[in-house]
Amino acid sequence: MTDETAYFKSEEFMEILQQYEDSVKSGHPIYMDADDLASIADYYHYHGRVEEADNVIDQALQYSPEAVAPLLYKAREALSENNFDKAREYAERIHPSDEVEYQYLKGEILICEGKVDEADDLFRQHYREVPPDELMDYVYDVANLFSDYDLHDKAFQWMARSRGDDSDDFKELMAHTLFGLGKYKDSERIFTELIDHDPFSKKYWVALASAQFMSEDYGASVTSSEYAIAIDPSDPESILSKANGLLRLENYEEALNYFERYNDLIDDDEFGYLHQGTCLISLGRMDEAVERLRKAAEVASPDSQYLPDIYQELAFVYNELKMPETAIYYINKTKYLDCNHNDMEVIRGHILLANNRLDEAGEVFERALKNSGNAPKTMLRIIVSLYDNQRLNDTYRLFKKYFKYVDDEWNEGYSYMALCCKDLHKVEEFLTYLELATEKNPKEAQFVLGHLFPKGMPATDYVDYVRNKINKE
Repeated sequence: MTDETAYFKSEEFMEILQQYEDSVKSGHPIYMDADDLASIADYYHYHGRVEEADNVIDQALQYSPEAVAPLLYKAREALSENNFDKAREYAERIHPSDEVEYQYLKGEILICEGKVDEADDLFRQHYREVPPDELMDYVYDVANLFSDYDLHDKAFQWMARSRGDDSDDFKELMAHTLFGLGKYKDSERIFTELIDHDPFSKKYWVALASAQFMSEDYGASVTSSEYAIAIDPSDPESILSKANGLLRLENYEEALNYFERYNDLIDDDEFGYLHQGTCLISLGRMDEAVERLRKAAEVASPDSQYLPDIYQELAFVYNELKMPETAIYYINKTKYLDCNHNDMEVIRGHILLANNRLDEAGEVFERALKNSGNAPKTMLRIIVSLYDNQRLNDTYRLFKKYFKYVDDEWNEGYSYMALCCKDLHKVEEFLTYLELATEKNPKEAQFVLGHLFPKGMPATDYVDYVRNKINKE
């Protein structure tokens, strides 16, 4: 929970909100502080009540035309519409006494225009003019602004200017910044420190779970999520965090339960229904999977980033249900979406191949390969499709050509070739490609071949395990 949303639940804010709403109901306007009205507008906006939020801000500006909070609200509303000139108009109305807020807003407008280095230069220039006792607050606020726009490298550079700030707010921002930079272990360490200081902070536990998840420590991520749920059993973010961890641990039944709990709380989020569908697919419950995936498509907005995944999963499920035309219908629905269209063509070819429409599948694969410029990843997906459709000899033959085509640095596909050799009873080649797979790409080896080995065994032990097994036989 952010400081702002925490304030929305405070007695102080609820009393202000009640006074305002009573005045609206009665039709008798009352004078209120512009900052309080701006907070009410933020509250309405947070809850999707945009028209009411705009009415409150207009009222605030009628009372106080130079009040900084309402002007910032209007400027950021203009930024959300990419109306940079209008945002500047509101910025110019900010009184000179609010110079710092003016500089922040000017910088934010530049960031939204994609002029990140210009914004950085502006903040650096103003940094020289900030009084010494305000420097640390300025550094924090600039870093926080860059972080809000996922400019984590800039945020980190500004945080490096801090001198001895040991506050929880600074540590939290640093932890989020390190997370954004992909330094998950460092982020995890700081969130652990914050939890030691405040063990009942739900937001810290959820953030820790996210860092552990990205470090692929899924068991620890689930445990951290459980602490967050213990603090607030109905928090959607905590429940979703645990669901994601359980899914990665392949605990599909329990993951399904938590994704369902999540959608009971947030019933219009396609992400939850999509992953209910993937859990049900893994459990072999295809009819139920269709129901959840169709629900995901129903609640998703036309520009949802998850629509390609939803349609792809529906295509796979309908293919499994021996309904190829419906499967292809869903692949067709990705045509105008923002996704990898070559990958979708390979899936189309996979569906055709699975239904023995060999000539059509060949044409589709050839087209996908041509459109990709003979990209190795597209080649690999086609060969894996052949393997999945149990065309083992074709798979083996094409892999032999494939590994001559890619350079020595290429690290993908060796695990699938090992699996193919095993199925063809080519024991020595199985060992050769198993060794290459575990050396070049242990993550792929674990994903593709892990089911052949004791649960939890690291990929680096696979070759010795197989050799010992052969020697015993």
